Amino acid sequence: MNSAPEQRPVGGGPVGARPVDYGRLAAVGPYFALDGSEGDAPPPGFRPLPELYGTGPDAPLAGRIRVVAQRLGTAEPRVAASILHLGLAARFWSVGLGAAVLLGTVPTLERAWMRIPDQGPIDLWIPPEPVATRPRELADQLHEAVLVGQLEPLAAAVRAAVPLSARLLLGNAASALAGTLRVLDAHAPGPARELVAELLDRPPLAGSGTLRTGPRGTAFRRTSCCLYYRIGPGAGLCGDCCFSRPPTSRPPMPGKAAGERKS
Repeated sequence: MNSAPEQRPVGGGPVGARPVDYGRLAAVGPYFALDGSEGDAPPPGFRPLPELYGTGPDAPLAGRIRVVAQRLGTAEPRVAASILHLGLAARFWSVGLGAAVLLGTVPTLERAWMRIPDQGPIDLWIPPEPVATRPRELADQLHEAVLVGQLEPLAAAVRAAVPLSARLLLGNAASALAGTLRVLDAHAPGPARELVAELLDRPPLAGSGTLRTGPRGTAFRRTSCCLYYRIGPGAGLCGDCCFSRPPTSRPPMPGKAAGERKS
């Protein structure tokens, strides 16, 4: 993908006054897609994004956890919730980091709407946003829009539905960020690596894993486990897992759910 006219280096000058064409992000992949079409109303079937973070058995997130558990074939809601959280974190990072390095700005997602499809990542729509004449550093924008604006309420909603440790969910957030970098490395490796390294070095992601970059690409090793291996004997480990081999099952420690001590 060629550099766009409005793209600027990390920490560069202001974005142009014309509306940002977020539609260009879809060319990178479905996780990066953001519908920013003009108009004050979202397409049919969309709901305000904050509804995703509602709690209770009838909330969209709780229902989605049950769907994911069924598709994965697991009887452990914690496993399904972790995998769902990992995918949603990747969705938000893809939109935010992709816009940052390819368009030079970050959508706030404050007024975003979402639609949950039968398959694939959630659909996202935002109304036209005012363009800041004095934008903050892109790392600060990403921290506020993705970590604070979306991943914090998402983690709270997930933990309200199932007992998952905060450390595990931060590991998921870091893993999703590193995974987004691997995709963007083919398009804008310099700015993307710089932003991801800065975000992983600052709280709350600091200590969640180790990022290595080089001529052959990027690699990340997290300090927690997303529990994917618990789907079944043949599931194996994720490429950035803290384990070198799937742990053997042991009785849970007193006062903790099974697997909590590893996460």
